[in-house]
Amino acid sequence: MSVPSNKNPLVIVISGPSGVGKDATIARMKHAGAKFHYVVTATTRAMRPGETDSVDYYFLSEKEFNNKINRDEFLEYARVYNNMYGVLKSEVRGALAKGEDVIIKVDVQGAATLKSKMPNAIFIFLEPPSIDDLAQRLKHRSADSEHSVNIRIDKAEDELKARGLFNCTIVNVKGDLDKTARDVNQYIDKLRGKQGPVVI
Repeated sequence: MSVPSNKNPLVIVISGPSGVGKDATIARMKHAGAKFHYVVTATTRAMRPGETDSVDYYFLSEKEFNNKINRDEFLEYARVYNNMYGVLKSEVRGALAKGEDVIIKVDVQGAATLKSKMPNAIFIFLEPPSIDDLAQRLKHRSADSEHSVNIRIDKAEDELKARGLFNCTIVNVKGDLDKTARDVNQYIDKLRGKQGPVVI
């Protein structure tokens, strides 16, 4: 089980194509009791059924998001599929100051930005068993239109080429989230004490 390290807290960036199961993997890690500070991402997209503001995301208007950009409050931000997403510096700095290991979930574009700013962070890439598998997941996710699904599949093919940016790649097999969450935890534990400090 992963535990906080007061001396040298870790920053772990979990990324991968849309629909690969980033949220589900992190939810399973939480359920299993993995002791991390899980960063809540800010977004301008509409809230989906079952989501809660400040728990799943910070749901902001375009104006609120732009105000935070102007105040330099984001560690990274980007427009993805016509919506803005960003990681707030305060979310990460506050946790590190308390000696807590931090989990950040971002898309592949965001991971590239964070890699340039935090080279000592741990970057984990979640990938599907195949593009066909990912397409089926996206099609069964009622939150996306057919047009949106096709755009995400096309982008995923390019995102899968970015594996080299990451410290490791973990295949998220549908129906086996326990294994995926366990693999993520085991990899983090393997690198504990070997990473330099993350400065933000």
